[in-house]
Amino acid sequence: MAVLHEPGTGRATARGATPLRVHLAIVDFPMLTASFRAVIEAERDMTVVAETTDRDAVLGDLAAARPDVVVTACDPGDGTGCQIAETIEAIRAAEREVKIITLDCRCVTDQLQTVFRAGANGYLTREALGTDVVAAIRSVAAGHTYVSPTIVTQMVDTYVRRTEDLPDDPYDTLTDREREILLLAALGHTSRDIARSLHLSEQTVHYHRANMMEKLGLRDRVDLLRYSVRRGLLSPSTL
Repeated sequence: MAVLHEPGTGRATARGATPLRVHLAIVDFPMLTASFRAVIEAERDMTVVAETTDRDAVLGDLAAARPDVVVTACDPGDGTGCQIAETIEAIRAAEREVKIITLDCRCVTDQLQTVFRAGANGYLTREALGTDVVAAIRSVAAGHTYVSPTIVTQMVDTYVRRTEDLPDDPYDTLTDREREILLLAALGHTSRDIARSLHLSEQTVHYHRANMMEKLGLRDRVDLLRYSVRRGLLSPSTL
């Protein structure tokens, strides 16, 4: 079922400009739709011109209402799985200039990447405050990308935690000589062989090798070989 609001009911803003026309295409979430409508209609510079509760009616209502901004969400309740990307792509194909805001989808991973690749302009959590909804509509209408502040905060916190937890790479602490010996030892060369190749004494090779093993936290040649392959210093084809 769709509810199309008469175009003439849009209120004039304080400056006489036409209010932003918003289409609520939040299928099967009537309470959410009602909440968004109340928030939007309380603003002088925006108005709801259509409400769509049937997924199959979204494009028809879009053509009839010709909104500036569409607010949509995925509806996995019919058992077909998440279709938010398909919905966004369909809206974008039908109306290239319309701005699309989508609500977070709990049934798909990498949500931000998914919706923005599909053509969304804004992303809101379902717990978004009324001020966030209004800010998102104004932002995308002005040509900007909008992401809920709570999502941005989570992304920053995650990045900071990962950065703090990321240990320094012990390979960077190795000297050039230790790196040379690492590769030769991983390839199976003995300390005597390495000494001859590098024109060093065996004692010097033992010294550099011991330091290198300690810095990398390795115990024997097997560990050394695994480390070299894992870090990309050697490939299995060269062994």
